[in-house]
Amino acid sequence: MDLKYLDRPFEVKAVEDDGTFTGYVGVFNNVDQGGDVILPGAFTENLDAWKAKDSLPPVLWQHRSGEPLGPFLEMREDNIGLWVKGKLLIDDIPRAKEARALLKAKAIKGMSIGYASRDDSYDRVTGVRTLKKLDLWEGSIVTFPMNSMAGVNSVKSVIDAIETVRDAESFLRDVGRLSNAQAAAFISRFKSLSGQRDSDELGNLVTAIQRNTALLTQP
Repeated sequence: MDLKYLDRPFEVKAVEDDGTFTGYVGVFNNVDQGGDVILPGAFTENLDAWKAKDSLPPVLWQHRSGEPLGPFLEMREDNIGLWVKGKLLIDDIPRAKEARALLKAKAIKGMSIGYASRDDSYDRVTGVRTLKKLDLWEGSIVTFPMNSMAGVNSVKSVIDAIETVRDAESFLRDVGRLSNAQAAAFISRFKSLSGQRDSDELGNLVTAIQRNTALLTQP
């Protein structure tokens, strides 16, 4: 099974001085920016398997297996999604201390999970993939919670990861801080001016975004 990533605009509910944090890493019945929707119960079997091993997945930094930040202490499904409680080992791991400071300052608040799908379906009409059963490998604190560009920690590398016009629209929303309507309008106006098909215009669209990155990403 291939390891995939699923990002959420993870809102940390609390970050304690000792590095403990809580929040949701998955929300049910909500189509995300990558066109995926998680059904209730998707994590149930896998959480039971982790419980049988008396273990839980690790908390990583930017999906990097060589940079664990600490353990997850609790994971459970509720009527909202997958709720988690984790612990950043701030006394022993310098990166964990940095992550806590960034989370407390709300400089970053992205959370992504690494998973393998065991059961899913794809609707070719709507473009939505329904995730029914997942194996959870890890949970990461990430800079940019963007579905198709998970774990990328600089604006330049995020831009380089743009592979479709849809990716570009996600970049404009999440990194450029444009609203859904503004991002869609930017893409539509570019199409009308370029007169090109999606497959032909992508390179020029990325170039236009690169030229305006400083404006798009300023506070």
